[in-house]
Amino acid sequence: MRRIYPDYAYGPGPRSNCWWDETIAAPDWPRFDGGASADVAIIGGGFTGLSAALHLAESGVQVAVLEAGTPGWGASGRNGGFCCLGGSKLSGAAMRRIFGAEAAETYEASESAAIQLVRGLLDRHGIDADTHSHGETQMAHSPKAARRLEAQADQLQKAGEAAQFVSGDQLADHGLNGGFHAALTTPEGFALNPRKYLFGLAAAARKAGAALYQRSPARNVRPVNGGFEVETDTGVLRASQVIIATNGYSSEDLPGWLAGRYMPAQSTVMVTRPLSDAELSAQGWYSDQMAYDTRNLLHYFRLMPDRRFLFGMRGGLRASPRAEAAIRRKLRQDFEAMFPAWRDVAATHCWSGMVCLSRNLVPFIGAVPDQPGLFAGLCYHGNGVAMGSYSGRLLSDLVLGRQPELPYSTAVQKMPRFPFGRARRILMPPAYAALGLMD
Repeated sequence: MRRIYPDYAYGPGPRSNCWWDETIAAPDWPRFDGGASADVAIIGGGFTGLSAALHLAESGVQVAVLEAGTPGWGASGRNGGFCCLGGSKLSGAAMRRIFGAEAAETYEASESAAIQLVRGLLDRHGIDADTHSHGETQMAHSPKAARRLEAQADQLQKAGEAAQFVSGDQLADHGLNGGFHAALTTPEGFALNPRKYLFGLAAAARKAGAALYQRSPARNVRPVNGGFEVETDTGVLRASQVIIATNGYSSEDLPGWLAGRYMPAQSTVMVTRPLSDAELSAQGWYSDQMAYDTRNLLHYFRLMPDRRFLFGMRGGLRASPRAEAAIRRKLRQDFEAMFPAWRDVAATHCWSGMVCLSRNLVPFIGAVPDQPGLFAGLCYHGNGVAMGSYSGRLLSDLVLGRQPELPYSTAVQKMPRFPFGRARRILMPPAYAALGLMD
């Protein structure tokens, strides 16, 4: 594999002490060994890969999933658990300007459809994932951001959409008190335990007939006689078609087309011990809403059903034990600044993982150009619970050669390269510095 971060980023260090590991045991998938054949090989056992596997298997397709680590090892098993609107980092106006009105409107429809898809999967397969929150709440980090949220609320309400604006002096009454100036709640989305959701998908996919393999990293994908051979450490999987579903843990050579087209970026999360009623009252935060602030380098947070508080942020740029310790300290500092009444509340768990960005700031979901039978879904910009699941659903239709029933925007069907190739990480420090100044 040729990855663009040091090996530390892909090892156990960043993932150590992940809270979700304490909530549900990983299923015991076998390791791929020897030779086998399938109609479709899927590389990556996260939301995208398992959603694709489930939908293909339910259509009678023979599917095999190769996961490089243990079940839930990657981003799908260690994220913040926000099933919400998102997937793109473009504003609606920017998307219309770049891709056109029809593509933008279709993409917006897909964001809502993605949330509905996850809800449907939870209900249809009886997956208990500790869901909570009625939509999502954006918190203004400055007076200027508060004015922007108020204008946005007015626009949404005029368009007939349900939206609630809460001014700064009303935040405490709504259980949203912190270092903020206003809030805007929109009704779409919910929070969940991502590991319970992921393993529920896995169980449903296996029940439908999909073969799932752990500790089976794909080392090479080569076209052979109108199909593909996927080489692992212990065998070769032959398949007519292949789906790449590796997101921020992708490799430059799986396939070579991916080189320079994706940008992994770090996100770090902590979880506190359970908070008492007195501690919640002292801070004035007792809402079950999943929330995030208006910064470009955003923070995201929520009070979970067991009264633990989850708090995360973007921002890590390097991968090493020293860098990991530094970003965890910064996370704690920001937490204490935003929720000062909880300065003495211990964080029992803290970990990091990779989100994935694209140059055009939208996901890629589609066929790999000039390589018939090869497909990919990745780059969800930190919103992979809904959009990754949705990507897998769309990819299942594309593999079967049918037009997706769900909204499929032309905006997500191209994936340009970043400048500087494998050295493209040099773009991140100046970009983050500029975003920090804007914040």
